[in-house]
Amino acid sequence: MTPRLSPLDPVHRRDGARMVGFGGWEMPLAYGSGTLEEHHQCRHGAVMFDVSHLGTVRVTGPGAFAVLQRTFTNDLSRIEPGRAQYTHLLDPADASVLDDIIVWWVDAERFDVMPNASNTDRITAVLAAGAQRTTVGAVDAVDVTAERAVIAAQGPRARELVEQAVPGAGGVGRFRVATIAWSDSTLTVAGTGYTGEEGLELAVPANRAAALWDALAVAGLRPAGLGARDTLRLEAGLPLHGHELGPGITPLQADLGWVVAWEKEEFIGREALIAERDRGVDRVLRGLALEGRRPAREGSPVLIGERPIGLVTSGNFSPELGHAIALALVDPAAVVGSQVSVDVRGTVLDARVVDLPFV
Repeated sequence: MTPRLSPLDPVHRRDGARMVGFGGWEMPLAYGSGTLEEHHQCRHGAVMFDVSHLGTVRVTGPGAFAVLQRTFTNDLSRIEPGRAQYTHLLDPADASVLDDIIVWWVDAERFDVMPNASNTDRITAVLAAGAQRTTVGAVDAVDVTAERAVIAAQGPRARELVEQAVPGAGGVGRFRVATIAWSDSTLTVAGTGYTGEEGLELAVPANRAAALWDALAVAGLRPAGLGARDTLRLEAGLPLHGHELGPGITPLQADLGWVVAWEKEEFIGREALIAERDRGVDRVLRGLALEGRRPAREGSPVLIGERPIGLVTSGNFSPELGHAIALALVDPAAVVGSQVSVDVRGTVLDARVVDLPFV
């Protein structure tokens, strides 16, 4: 299958990015400076990522709120127009996380639902089906991913530099959403991101994406690729769908019970999740700090003594800490402070369970 291309694809190739396949798209892994430098620049300055591979499903109409409220785990009534919310779509059979999603509540009857790249078709279908069933007003659920690009500006200087390029955007607060006029376009700007740093995500019409990217570069934002985005999110202890979330992994196992509005009478997967809550989880997501630089990769067994207690879901070298770190689904008895080990292809590495985030 031919991979999809971002509206910014020609810009990445112009700027010497190394391109890789990701979630059905071809996206930049790193630029000339490399992942390590891009990581440090995000932690101590500011970078911009092309995250156009994330989907946008636009849900509109008087019944839009009700459809989303009955579909996802979180409670939209906790927020209001002009805010964003993190939420999950669950499997009705076992409450595993089919996708983790950010909802941008743009105005009273418009929600931009942001799924992971490979899950956009699934989320569109689920919301379209919900729209067909609603009795509280007309609803449209349309995949508008191809109509826009999304640029994530992240780092302690991100707001300052974005403001230079897009006046008014730098002041959009954390988990706030606003529409901002820029040049001859209207941007949707949200105070969201996936690095653990302050930042903004800017949705721009596809035909203006290159102009915005270049304007942000002139302001001082440096490009970064998926390699740095992954090491940054790992240091921040943020889950990645397909690793810490996915088939067989529920919000409770991922230690994300706060994403669930238990008081809601309805959301997909509610009964299965309540059943797991009542019986207790048999594994839970923990952070591991390893001795040395060698990373533990996905699937590496975690041990106490010689007893297996779980598996690594993600691991890498932490550029900020100077040693390897990992996320793992392990026996709940492995609490913070527990000494464990990780078997990496026959080499046993010492580790301990630590609080998240790592950084």
